[in-house]
Amino acid sequence: MATGLSRVELNRLARLGAASRLAELEREIVALRRAFPGLRAAAGEVVPMSAPQPPGKLSARISRRGRRKPMSGAERKAVSDRMKKYWADRRKS
Repeated sequence: MATGLSRVELNRLARLGAASRLAELEREIVALRRAFPGLRAAAGEVVPMSAPQPPGKLSARISRRGRRKPMSGAERKAVSDRMKKYWADRRKS
């Protein structure tokens, strides 16, 4: 026997399911953080156990790794001119 659910009822059930899944995931995250205290989820890297840092308090060295400083307008223009010359030379040969 199939009973049709209204959109409101279907939406309410979907929200309940999503809230239940979210709570389950949060419990799993807590368990993982307890099992692996040196794992830094915020930074996406593993920190040695000898130097644990509180979550959200990344040192400047870690937070700046892999990032470049923004180029100034003059630097962008210099790169543009250099690449235009490079491609012009490539087309000639």
